[in-house]
Amino acid sequence: MSVYQSPFERLREKFDDSELKCRHCGYRDDGSWNVSTTGDRVQYRFVCSSCEAVETREMRL
Repeated sequence: MSVYQSPFERLREKFDDSELKCRHCGYRDDGSWNVSTTGDRVQYRFVCSSCEAVETREMRL
């Protein structure tokens, strides 16, 4: 049985499946990306659990 996922959920899953290595300190994390939207933008945000550096990716609709 297939469960429907929106394109945004599939993109988040792709980010989660990618190697999560902090660009600042090199720490490899097992966390996940947080997603928020303002209506015309979708922002994917990842916070390193070691140095708390923030990486974001944004899509404008």
